[in-house]
Amino acid sequence: MRTTFRSLLTAIAVTPLLAGCFASGEDGSSPGAGAGPAGRLRVALAVPPVQALSPYSNDATVLSKLSVAEGLTALGGDGAAAPALASSWAQTNATTWVFELRKATFQDGSEVTAESVVNALDHANAAKTKPRVLSDVTLTAKAEDADTVTISTKTPDPVLPLRLASPALAILSAKAYAADGTVSPVGTGTGPFVITKLTGKTGATLNRFDGYWGGRAKASGIDVTWIADGTARANALRSGEVDIAEWIPTSQAKLLDPDTRHEVPSVRTDSLVLNTAGGVFADPSLRAAAREAVDGSALVDSVFGGYADPAQGLFGPAVAWAADKRVEVTGRAKAATPAQVRSLTNGRTVRLATYTNRAELPEAATVLQQQLEKAGFTVRQDVREYTQMEADLLAGRYDALVFSRVTLLDTGDAVAFLASDFTSNGVYNIARLKDTRVDQAIASAAKEGDTAKRQQLIMRAEAEILRTDAVVPLVHEKVVQGISADVEGVLLDPRERSLIDVDTRLK
Repeated sequence: MRTTFRSLLTAIAVTPLLAGCFASGEDGSSPGAGAGPAGRLRVALAVPPVQALSPYSNDATVLSKLSVAEGLTALGGDGAAAPALASSWAQTNATTWVFELRKATFQDGSEVTAESVVNALDHANAAKTKPRVLSDVTLTAKAEDADTVTISTKTPDPVLPLRLASPALAILSAKAYAADGTVSPVGTGTGPFVITKLTGKTGATLNRFDGYWGGRAKASGIDVTWIADGTARANALRSGEVDIAEWIPTSQAKLLDPDTRHEVPSVRTDSLVLNTAGGVFADPSLRAAAREAVDGSALVDSVFGGYADPAQGLFGPAVAWAADKRVEVTGRAKAATPAQVRSLTNGRTVRLATYTNRAELPEAATVLQQQLEKAGFTVRQDVREYTQMEADLLAGRYDALVFSRVTLLDTGDAVAFLASDFTSNGVYNIARLKDTRVDQAIASAAKEGDTAKRQQLIMRAEAEILRTDAVVPLVHEKVVQGISADVEGVLLDPRERSLIDVDTRLK
């Protein structure tokens, strides 16, 4: 979508406090209200960098949203893999694919070659914390000649070209990869915009990269500011401090001028994730009690202002094929009664976490706390910025998390999301779920190459996951993006991977 839907290939009251917070323009000046440097876009993003924009972290999507880096393939508007740094590809056998590279240049002036692609993919495979997209597969890349790369997998991977479109598998120049394992996209990508300055977790300056293979960008650069507070992002747009503000809170959406408010159907699902490995919710009957206690439909109007749908499962209306293939959930544990909850918890407090980067989540957590307490639980909230709690989440230091997840983010294929979040060895398994039936169901879906059959197996895996009560889907969000009437060509992406590309510009 480009303020309406379009191909994604060519592509996802604090005002006084904001003065001086924005990244400087290329002339070193700080853009004032309504007066950014000529041709430059001023953008407010919600989630500050966790690992200095490393593609191996949640920062990866920033690189695709700002058109900094690219993979061998891109995610097309139809959900299929489309050419990017690879101009074409072919499958030679069940586990082997051959990719032909286009002529392209890295932002540091070096050429994109088969060796540089192999180097980038080797580093992703060897990363200390493996990218989620590789949680269920190991890639072996080999340079056949300067422009040809062969990629093989240990077992058949029918969606390998789609997997390679993940922002986490962006191809960066050799300069990006340090000996200590850190990865820097500053000046090392291939996209139409080059990062020239990253200011910690507050801002970044990007200039147009005139050597981009896909043509010269219409904007001369991008000045990025990270503003975790949603109301502040909305106010920054209203006051003219920024041209684009992502993730406008639903409480603020109707306060925007109608021509700056853009509603996007999203593959984002908000859920209550329960820690199955320790603490209160290691007990299946208590997880079942929590599932019966919470009512996501109560959040639709009260918290999301109508910009959401009650959850039907892990996949919502934006995943068009899910509803017709949904499988009935059976075999769940019997829920403990409120009296049994009080007895089984024995005075233990549920540590309920959420984060402030999405403004609706703390309010949703308060509603869920009330619902859980009515069911007999004692609940204490822990609400912080996401970057301050990710390590604790992955280490299992919470009992429950109110979580917002883009279910088709990593590959555009749901299997990668299920594998990273719910398999025993999943790299983003916050629920710490270890269930043989779940593992087997996801593995079966991963092996299937036929699209319709794969989708049906995905929905069977969804049913197995929901059986465990490790996750309780609450709502399917509709994302609101704030865009100045002076800007055109912004990508409105249901998968939240694209935002600005070569055609995005000030009018």
